[in-house]
Amino acid sequence: MIAGFAHSGRAQDVWGIDASATVPQTWEQIKRIAQRTAAAIDLGRDLVDDEIILLDRWHAGVYGVADEKTIEAIRLVARLEGMIVDPVYEGKSMAGLIDLVREGAFEPGSRVLYAHLGGQPAINGYTTAF
Repeated sequence: MIAGFAHSGRAQDVWGIDASATVPQTWEQIKRIAQRTAAAIDLGRDLVDDEIILLDRWHAGVYGVADEKTIEAIRLVARLEGMIVDPVYEGKSMAGLIDLVREGAFEPGSRVLYAHLGGQPAINGYTTAF
């Protein structure tokens, strides 16, 4: 997504939300994948570091452990949208998206795409959280 958006000068419109609690390693992995993708689509230039945005406020300090904010986000989107997100990745990133909306990070009327990567099978491992 970063490389594709960079093609139209909008790479900074793609915001990643870390769920790993290994932010430097995750950022480097994103950079590596985005650079390879940029080359594969003939972007014609390297991506610059400030085009790679990885927000790190919602990983709860550890991979695979859902905090209360994550559980709250999972319940909210299930209740309001019928969308099932897992406690490992999507729940944490959804908690981030909810906070960003509440904080006014997006202009009213903006179009926001949340890339849901799956994860529903992982929810079975967290039945005691619900």
